[in-house]
Amino acid sequence: MAKADFAVPVLKQYPEIPAIEPGVMAHSAPFKSKEEFQAPLGFPGQLVDDWQQKALDKMGDLLGRYRGLRVYLDSCVKCGSCTDKCHYYLGTHDPKNMPVGRQDLMRKVYRRYFTLAGKFFPKLVGAEDFTEEVLSDWYSYFHQCSQCRRCSVFCPYGIDTAEISMAAREIMDHIGVGQKYCNEIIAKVYRIGNNLGLPGPALADTLEGLEEDVFDDTGVEVKYPLDQEGVDILFVTPSADFFAEPHVDGLIGYGKVMHEAGVSWTFSSYASEAANFGMFIGSYDNMRRVALRIREAAIKLGVKRIVFGECGHAWRVAYSFLNTLAGPWDFLDPRYPVPQHICEFTYDLMQQGKLNFDKSLNDDMVLTYHDSCNVARASRMGDRPGGQFDIPRAIIRATCNNFYDMDEDTIRDRTFCCGGGGGLLTDDLMEIRVKGAQPRVEALNNVIQEKGVTHMAAICAICKSQFTKVLPYYGMDMDQIVSVHQLVSNALILTGQTSDEDAEETADEAA
Repeated sequence: MAKADFAVPVLKQYPEIPAIEPGVMAHSAPFKSKEEFQAPLGFPGQLVDDWQQKALDKMGDLLGRYRGLRVYLDSCVKCGSCTDKCHYYLGTHDPKNMPVGRQDLMRKVYRRYFTLAGKFFPKLVGAEDFTEEVLSDWYSYFHQCSQCRRCSVFCPYGIDTAEISMAAREIMDHIGVGQKYCNEIIAKVYRIGNNLGLPGPALADTLEGLEEDVFDDTGVEVKYPLDQEGVDILFVTPSADFFAEPHVDGLIGYGKVMHEAGVSWTFSSYASEAANFGMFIGSYDNMRRVALRIREAAIKLGVKRIVFGECGHAWRVAYSFLNTLAGPWDFLDPRYPVPQHICEFTYDLMQQGKLNFDKSLNDDMVLTYHDSCNVARASRMGDRPGGQFDIPRAIIRATCNNFYDMDEDTIRDRTFCCGGGGGLLTDDLMEIRVKGAQPRVEALNNVIQEKGVTHMAAICAICKSQFTKVLPYYGMDMDQIVSVHQLVSNALILTGQTSDEDAEETADEAA
């Protein structure tokens, strides 16, 4: 069990609504971004002079541009529907981690400066001056929101706390109070092309190594091409897939599927990142700059289609924003959706009978599935409502003999967040990450106890990274989280594939 310098929540069979503990998480805040990371994004490097007025000017700009933001700030009636729906409140007990409590951090400032009642009778309407103390609360608690949107599922008015958190972060960035983790990552994309700062030669070396590994395992020459012009498909995946488990095991599966489909495809070293952290900081300008790299790569390579790998918020940005951020995509083949998820691609091949699976090759695992927030509540897959839930499960059932869902109140559109999304996947926020993971880990633990589940599959890079880090805090193993296309890779029988013994002989002869 991983050691912690904070109290790790005790797992229970059912979620319990905790008694409030005001201010218990006020100390939690991420490292602040320095000028070297702020400047490439167009933000000041430190808190600016006259920060209050500049922050209010930016808030006014956002209220004018995004009508929904004003509606969300005006429409809350404090009904309580959202109070126990946030995983961070359930894990921390801090009332400012209730969605309504977090919204109110901005709502009080909004009422003070942007409503008539707040200007003249602030105490009567809960209005509050924008002081340094309030700014400190903003920085702390708006970085204790993973923008998972679970609260909006239960809100009778559809208030989206994620939009409020995004707006708050953008306002803070514009006055020089940015988060190091997110902004450093975006700057790396501009400088190198991916979140991890992996240069083209490192990507090429990694992909060459994968080709050798797959050949050794199967006797089939599966290629993982990079910067190939004139191919059909540009494949864009989170950069975690290039180097870490279980992500890289999913990447191996992507290549096997593409090989068996007989399509031509490539990665791009220029746009080697599907993730778009511009969304986490609420900056549509930076979202657009990141998305345009994919457009530029697609045009340069002359592809006909774009397929996205397993990443939750990458898929949300692609599905919900890609056309307006970087479109039109009229230079692509109109017969295919723009964009397309790798699960859709694999599922279509399954429907056509083009993939041959031996499910027994995953019999060492009993699986459950984690619906990642940005896929579940901000996107679709396939040609019917609910495809984002059904298609990944259909792939798992096609590749595994043993699968069980977690409790129905914790999956699909009610899924609990992993606790590390929204730009919180950084070690300086480990406490909130571990505590925020509690509701999901409780549901996982229940299905482990009741059904003998050994592993949980996911299609989000952040979820996979988060669980490998936090599961040990709860006495579980980091390798209990797997990629969906890792299961595909294990079970897929390639045309011409040799047995293990034959593959070893072939590899020896090639050496």
